[in-house]
Amino acid sequence: MTMARTAFVFAALLFTTSLPRTAEAQKIGVVDMQRALMEIEDGRKAKANLKQVFDQKQKVLDKQQADLKALKESLEKQRNVLARDVLEKKLGEYQRAFAELQSTYMAFQQELGAKEGDLTKPIIERLQRIMRRIGQTDGYALILDRGEAGVVYVPSTYDLTDLLIQRYNAGEGRDEGTTAAKPSKPVAKPKGAK
Repeated sequence: MTMARTAFVFAALLFTTSLPRTAEAQKIGVVDMQRALMEIEDGRKAKANLKQVFDQKQKVLDKQQADLKALKESLEKQRNVLARDVLEKKLGEYQRAFAELQSTYMAFQQELGAKEGDLTKPIIERLQRIMRRIGQTDGYALILDRGEAGVVYVPSTYDLTDLLIQRYNAGEGRDEGTTAAKPSKPVAKPKGAK
């Protein structure tokens, strides 16, 4: 073995044997941002607001759908009685109404998606600020979002979701610099202290 090859093997061996110790020393956490979003008060308000908008849009769609169904039933009943040119005209009306229903549905889907983004973006940004603070103050090397990272299983000791919800509900993260970061673990009081 040449000297360079020996040095390379020694360096690789040294590197690989030091990896497990380094990985063990790193704190890793997981958070379920979707659950946090649904459990905090601001998230519930956003969901209620979105449901209200959805219900309004659904009423419009239901009416268009009922009108389309009535037009179709009318067309089927009169199919054998109507003149060919009148039947073709009514079929054209039905196809336009169907296309309009599809177009309205797509437009509503886009509106609802945009509305959801508008309502949840500031909440998610605040949740992320809190998670960054937790990561920095508590020494986490990595915090993964359970929904985004494809996490299938994680022991509950790594789950920071409840802590995130508590700190959000306590008012942390409202503005970038107003709330000082605090360690997530409470400091134990000495015995006899009040």
